[in-house]
Amino acid sequence: MKSGVTLTFLGTGTSQGVPVIGSDHPVCKSADPKDQRLRVSVLLEWEDTSCVIDCGPDFRQQMLRANCQKLDAVLLTHEHSDHTAGLDDIRPFYFRQGDIPFYAHSRVFDSLHERFGYIFETKNKYPGAPTITEYAIEKDAHFTIGGKDILPIEVFHANLPVLGFRIDNLAYLTDVKTIADAELEKLKGLEVLVISALREDPHYSHLNVSEALSIVERLQPKQTYFTHISHLMGFHEEVDKALPKGVQLAYDGLQITCSS
Repeated sequence: MKSGVTLTFLGTGTSQGVPVIGSDHPVCKSADPKDQRLRVSVLLEWEDTSCVIDCGPDFRQQMLRANCQKLDAVLLTHEHSDHTAGLDDIRPFYFRQGDIPFYAHSRVFDSLHERFGYIFETKNKYPGAPTITEYAIEKDAHFTIGGKDILPIEVFHANLPVLGFRIDNLAYLTDVKTIADAELEKLKGLEVLVISALREDPHYSHLNVSEALSIVERLQPKQTYFTHISHLMGFHEEVDKALPKGVQLAYDGLQITCSS
């Protein structure tokens, strides 16, 4: 594998996924595979390292579809269920590899301990439960996985702090509403920016398209991909054609490589 980072979009949908259960919205009825979005997550690969950002409720399906054979780390952006509900499905990796390293804010681990208590049980733990190794991270503390330096980027999802990540010249930011100037400074000189853009209309805790484009205009990455997309965004083909040069809608299964 090349020295750069290969990113595979495992899911590009919002918390309900697309199609939404029971919805008669035209996008939910679309036959275009690019309009069918699992919950948001990406697979990052370089040399012999594979890691994912977030493991939501579609994690098992995503790992099978990507034919992921090993998992060196899981990076969690925040504790919401569409980003963490697939935690138990790390078991096949755990059975083959042992404890799986997780990187997240300490607040996120507190939430996981409450919701997945059986995984963190220290006495009489069920033998089929996986075990994770916890690495608490903060917005200004670099860490290393597989020889790559990873820099957390703090964004806000309404009032909730969420961590994005910069690896080489690639940055991944999801569930964004606002970003402080100091965090934007960490995002200069990007080759690829992946950032959430929920829909055209404003939303109280997510960027809409115009807000996301304002950040793109400020950062001037070479290429931008929008993710965490609602069915209310519209049909992939129509929306993608209307975006400015250098900006595209991501879709499930899209794979890109960013040089180191």
